Amino acid sequence: MTGKISRRGLVKGTAAAAGAATLAPMSKRSTAFAAPAVLKQNGPIEVLYWGSFSDVLGEAEQAVVDMFNESQSDVVVNYQFQGNYEETAQKLTAALQARQAPDVSLLSDVWWFRFYLANALAPLNDLIAANEVDTADYVDSLYNEGVRDGTSFWLPFARSTPLFYYNADAFAEVGLEEAPEFWSDLVEVAPELVQRDGDTITRAAFSHPTGASYIAWLFQAVIWQFEGAYSDPEFNILINDPNGVEAGEFYRSSTMDGWATLPADNEADFANGLTASVMASTGSLRGITQNVGDKFDFRTAFLPKAKQFGCSTGGAGLAVMAGSPPEKQEAAFQYVKFATSPETTAFWSQNTGYMPVRKSAIESEEMQAFFAENPNFRTAVEQLPLTQPQDSARVFIPNGDQIIGAGLERIVINHEEPQAVFDEVAATLTEEAQPVIEAIAALGG
Repeated sequence: MTGKISRRGLVKGTAAAAGAATLAPMSKRSTAFAAPAVLKQNGPIEVLYWGSFSDVLGEAEQAVVDMFNESQSDVVVNYQFQGNYEETAQKLTAALQARQAPDVSLLSDVWWFRFYLANALAPLNDLIAANEVDTADYVDSLYNEGVRDGTSFWLPFARSTPLFYYNADAFAEVGLEEAPEFWSDLVEVAPELVQRDGDTITRAAFSHPTGASYIAWLFQAVIWQFEGAYSDPEFNILINDPNGVEAGEFYRSSTMDGWATLPADNEADFANGLTASVMASTGSLRGITQNVGDKFDFRTAFLPKAKQFGCSTGGAGLAVMAGSPPEKQEAAFQYVKFATSPETTAFWSQNTGYMPVRKSAIESEEMQAFFAENPNFRTAVEQLPLTQPQDSARVFIPNGDQIIGAGLERIVINHEEPQAVFDEVAATLTEEAQPVIEAIAALGG
């Protein structure tokens, strides 16, 4: 993770500034889904868009921008890559304070709400109505996460869930023809999956991500599977309750017992055959598919269970900045509408692995045919009805993800006692939650 923003700095500083099989080709596609020509002025309106994707995801993001610009002549979107989610949010905070913010920005699940609290995001209801966007066609759970008190502030774009990725060839070697239904099934065969060269593990049974790669997002599903939680919706911190500690003990045992590792890049380790399984975002699917190539057969599956099933949503959406003038907000929304349209979300999904955010896209003949040829891409859509919204401690508390992730690293790397670690994490989260609780109260709920 990058450096932290102070817990009050984002809410207060930003508020002041705001007051003033074969994957789809990423080149040319039909522009039949052009943005409507509703803006009237001399020449196109230029809109600045800040994005957060690199490598294959960045190529897909640039392709969406290019398709929009080619589809109409009223708006020109200038795309600028700002780094990962955290870097984008930090730069946006500084830009708002300097009154040099973009007109539209990609914001992750743990960042958009903080800019909402700071009054930095434009309410979208009037723009949605004026542009006749059918919000009922968005996947309900993905759309509702961006709504506060009946007003939309953040439309779903690059939405994901964690998936279980596994090397089917390696699993077949130990008698598993399918993904494990329970973590205990994996633990049972883990010693057989592990390969060593002396004391060096050359193939782990499973690999965790680091804190910088969102171990706290993935562990959220695991703590739910053990009937625990990070917190309740009212910011009462629960991570150090017995069920949460039990989940922490499971993570600690995975590395203490020698069947799981914590490499710098667990997805790269998986693609190179250095680990037999990982949990990772569905948004990583296209990159993993390319990187695995024909080295081995890999598959995706629902997350394993512990006492029960648990899985969250994740990813990012698009928000228009409240400080942009009305004509810029309207122009920026034209891009948001285009990027989240049924046709574009199908293109985005096929070229990234992220879920289509529109029901009609999921049900379309195009996506159903794609899923039939690429079943790994179907898993997240089928798992989505079983997911639940993320705990307040991770998505609404500034730096909550980093605080929890740092604690988890102490458990899986240093093998510290989960109870002691989670007690410290809980105390920090409780303190960091206070300005958020105050800000929500000031907004009336």
